[in-house]
Amino acid sequence: MTSLNRDSWLASLRASIPEISPAEALARQAQGSLLIDVREDGERASGLPLGAVGVSRGFLELRIEQLLPDRTHPVLLLCGSGQRSLLAAEALQRMGYEHVASVAGGFQQWKTEGLPVAQGALDSDAAERYARQLQLPQVGEAGQAKLASARVALLGAGGLGAPAALYLTAAGVGQLTLIDDDRVERSNLHRQIIHADARVGMAKTESARIALAALNPRVRVEIRTERLQADNVERLLIDHDLVIDGADNFPARYLVAVASQRLRLPMVYGAVERFSGQVSVFDPRRADSPCYRCLFPEPPAAADAPNCSEAGVLGVLPGIVGLLQATEALKLILEIGDPLVGRLLNFDALAMRFRETRLPRDPDCPGCAEGATFQGYEDLLQMCAAAG
Repeated sequence: MTSLNRDSWLASLRASIPEISPAEALARQAQGSLLIDVREDGERASGLPLGAVGVSRGFLELRIEQLLPDRTHPVLLLCGSGQRSLLAAEALQRMGYEHVASVAGGFQQWKTEGLPVAQGALDSDAAERYARQLQLPQVGEAGQAKLASARVALLGAGGLGAPAALYLTAAGVGQLTLIDDDRVERSNLHRQIIHADARVGMAKTESARIALAALNPRVRVEIRTERLQADNVERLLIDHDLVIDGADNFPARYLVAVASQRLRLPMVYGAVERFSGQVSVFDPRRADSPCYRCLFPEPPAAADAPNCSEAGVLGVLPGIVGLLQATEALKLILEIGDPLVGRLLNFDALAMRFRETRLPRDPDCPGCAEGATFQGYEDLLQMCAAAG
């Protein structure tokens, strides 16, 4: 486009699109108008107008109806210097938005006039790394900031923990604490995809840390190479926002279930056997949520619940269940969607079928009923030993 044609194009846009000053935009924003910053994610990393919503120009038409379904609501568009916002405003007019205006001078003029600015939550690396999920209205920069501040404890760096850890790290969870005392064996590799043949014999926590650091060095990976016990379970879980249960034995699972109740941490439960798996969420912050012992009041006999080394498992199955657990964890952190609270999701890989079962809170549950008493973690271990 030549300079003459460009000037003519801008003049025609300005004839059809109302332009307002940054000060007027701030006043209208205070009266309820929605201010949208249409610059790219990397541009907004250094800051954006206070209270503005960031939506890159190229995705505005795709996201605006989710962001603002009411086409009569006033919308203000802002870019770097005031030109892209004119084009964005024209696009919204074509979509039927009735009250659209462009902010003259863009963010440059906004800053020059000393108007309030919010610091960008993302630097250029984060803006590029998380670009695809930032496009989701349910995530955006505010959601990414929630992820960056989240602390997730992950019990087990094995079949369930491997995919969950990889995807939570890729999503940008701020801190991931891996709890596992086991070492990598070659028989693990068909399902525990976070490990590698070259790391056979290494502690699983350290092997996982290597893989996660290579995937996303922004995430802080804490490792706890110790066995979960009655005397350390609360120490290992405290100061986290939620715990993902990737245990392969009932004693550890009961310890985590009770500790999560006492510490008021949501527990994302998952289990696999042969060709089937199940997932649920137990959230002690919710009055309607069951706990793990509503599902399993007492541990089953060992013969009735063999682990993978005894019964075998299709390698992809823990991957599917672990990804479902990671999904539930992200929903809890972002506070979006409908978590699997009060519902047990069962997966049959051979039939390729999901089945949901209602899981209400048990009024007589030994773990969360009104009259339930805590006898100590050692009693839980003795109960599990007696069942075995």
